[in-house]
Amino acid sequence: MRMVRNYSLAEDLTQETFLQVHRKLALFRGESSFAAWLHRTTVNTVLMHLRKQGLNLISFDYLTAEVPEVRAGKSFGTLDLRQTGTIDRLAIERAVEDLAPGYRTVFELHDVLGFDHGEIAFMLKCSSGNTKSQLHLARRMLRRALKPCRRIKARAGARHDMELLPMTA
Repeated sequence: MRMVRNYSLAEDLTQETFLQVHRKLALFRGESSFAAWLHRTTVNTVLMHLRKQGLNLISFDYLTAEVPEVRAGKSFGTLDLRQTGTIDRLAIERAVEDLAPGYRTVFELHDVLGFDHGEIAFMLKCSSGNTKSQLHLARRMLRRALKPCRRIKARAGARHDMELLPMTA
């Protein structure tokens, strides 16, 4: 499903994979796990399908035509404000994943799930002062990790604001 992004095609390719496995089962040598062999067979089946399908050729004029929400349009190189929330969310998720396990646990329990420090301390069998310290350090590390994103965003916003300022003689 991840490779073809089409549910019915994924079902067809799954069926084709199992037919391929049935045909080639005698060739399985056991040098790796059966799951690894099945995964490789599945990937090969999907790749062969995609190769047979070929690339879709699309005219550049078609891509740059002025039709909103359907095609790319002629605004190449400008900020896409619809995706800024997605990019921010991905940056935050990566920063949280990069936290040390203890910091991440306390951060998620407090800021994501809404537990108070007493409850977190009870769950983790430590003092509430420890959870407060861990949360403080986790937030500081997240701020530090996300700081480059804010600078890039601020520069892009400043550049955008400069374009809107009236020219003075």
